[in-house]
Amino acid sequence: MASTARWPFRRRYCVVGVGNTPYGKLPGWSHVALNVEAIKRALDDAGLNKDDVDGVLTKAPTSDFQMLYSARVAQALGLSPKVTATIDQAGASNIGLIWYAMSVIEAGMAEVVVCSYGDNPLTGSRAAYRRIGGDEAAYGLMGAPAGYALITRRYMAEFGLKPEQLAAVAIACRKHAALNPNAQFREPITLEDYFNSRFVVEPLRLYDCCPITDGGAAVVVTSEERARDLKKPPVYILGVGQSHPAKDLVLRENWTTSGAKESGRIAFEMAGITPKDVDLVQLYDCFTIVPIITLEDYGFCKKGEGGAFVEGGRIELGGELPMNTSGGLLAETGMPGMQLIIEAVRQLRGECGPRQVPGAKIAVVSNQGGIMTTHATLVLGREK
Repeated sequence: MASTARWPFRRRYCVVGVGNTPYGKLPGWSHVALNVEAIKRALDDAGLNKDDVDGVLTKAPTSDFQMLYSARVAQALGLSPKVTATIDQAGASNIGLIWYAMSVIEAGMAEVVVCSYGDNPLTGSRAAYRRIGGDEAAYGLMGAPAGYALITRRYMAEFGLKPEQLAAVAIACRKHAALNPNAQFREPITLEDYFNSRFVVEPLRLYDCCPITDGGAAVVVTSEERARDLKKPPVYILGVGQSHPAKDLVLRENWTTSGAKESGRIAFEMAGITPKDVDLVQLYDCFTIVPIITLEDYGFCKKGEGGAFVEGGRIELGGELPMNTSGGLLAETGMPGMQLIIEAVRQLRGECGPRQVPGAKIAVVSNQGGIMTTHATLVLGREK
């Protein structure tokens, strides 16, 4: 077991409420309103009201980055919290929010902290997704699809990844989304459908890429002691890790290993677990190559074996390691990451109906941002 002296936060904090809006095209909703609605639903889920909240933490909306964003959300909630902060690690931010929530509670600065993300790029501005920035601009790399296409090409060259193995990820996510009434894309796809879809940036096809989505999602974090008085069983935060390669892709030495390797090592060590202890995973899947690399970096298989690992139904419900049981970014919603945390919590509570993983006790969640630029890992448990 991990040392509590080395990891003072270990198993002392809990997620006690989760909430989300519908996902997809939501005309008339501002990104602030989506945050507020998600937070309201998360507080209702926890049996709390807004007057119990003394910390508001947010991920900035991708489509409309603003200063003092968490303060704007707190104002819309009618709150003057002790703690506000907006963290920018792109897609890794939501686990970063949970880490910060634990820190401020540990420091005695807050007792109940809400962490939220909401955005409306589908009905608002999508300009951020077309932006060229950093050193990649000199190489003509326009947006995330081009960067992840290069990573996929490199991985194929190094390890012989097959398109059918990328397809296995997309097919599994669509299969799971079909069981999720709130998923954006609930229609299952076949291998034939996958190969008939157009290329976005070769070798990535349409079904390899997550959609742009409106929506909001939030979680409530508090101490184990406070959680005892709430209406639902707490889900314990067993381990958290971060590791950020940080460099622009063209400056990076290795394109087939991500921040997941070190981030996962830290989180697993804090939790005192190995991959064999994990019942399900909710892995960031902005593109199908990402969970394949993450599975390797977390130690579920060796480097270069991720493509084979996802074949044969292993990552589907009923398989050895169910992955992205609500559909993930590829099918539930393209929102960057909070929905994965929410699904893990619901699975550990046994609330997922036809997509429930029987007897699930430990779940691992990954968040990733940029072009494998940032990474964060969260280990959640049903029991302390």
